[in-house]
Amino acid sequence: MQQIRNTFIAVLVLTLAACATDDPNRRAKTGAAVGAIAGAVIGRAVSGDSKGAVAGAVLGGIAGGATGNYMDRQPQEFEAQLADEQRRNDLEIQRLQDESLKIDVSSEVSFDFNSASLKPAFLPTLNKVADILVRYPKTRVTVIGHTDNVGSDAYNQVLSERRAQSVVNYLSDHGVARARLEAVGRGETQPRATNATAAGRQLNRRVEILIRPIT
Repeated sequence: MQQIRNTFIAVLVLTLAACATDDPNRRAKTGAAVGAIAGAVIGRAVSGDSKGAVAGAVLGGIAGGATGNYMDRQPQEFEAQLADEQRRNDLEIQRLQDESLKIDVSSEVSFDFNSASLKPAFLPTLNKVADILVRYPKTRVTVIGHTDNVGSDAYNQVLSERRAQSVVNYLSDHGVARARLEAVGRGETQPRATNATAAGRQLNRRVEILIRPIT
């Protein structure tokens, strides 16, 4: 019992350390903590004694830490490779609390108005994204298209789907496994800003690339 108590104390300390939002290894620490807790519970249930719980905590911590570390390294590569695009405000990269990564791309740099054809100037950026996704295959990718409210709901829904599918097709053509990719359209239903101004409508016309770990 004392071993189990010591294990969970160590896990708690690790979890608190993982809460620092500016820690580049935050996900690895969090993954190790969660994995250790789950491993301890499973190990105790299987073996029926404290040794099983401790062993399970160790193995679970290693597995959880590996997943977290994987999801720490991938965003670092995206941020490094897409630094120029971020400086130009062509896109934003956001780490989400559920271990996902979101790349938010303005349609002004990716598509012409009322078009689902990728702009030639956007292709070098997508090449960088595809290259990193190929090197990190343990993730699944959802491309989500959004529009402003100009036009009918039905038209905007179809346009958002076509734009998302264009990005998916390009990534697939450049080595990302099709089974990892999904295209989704949200039309005008999830605006980031008001549609009452030209600046707000520009923000709402966008494509999001959502990258989640495969667990």
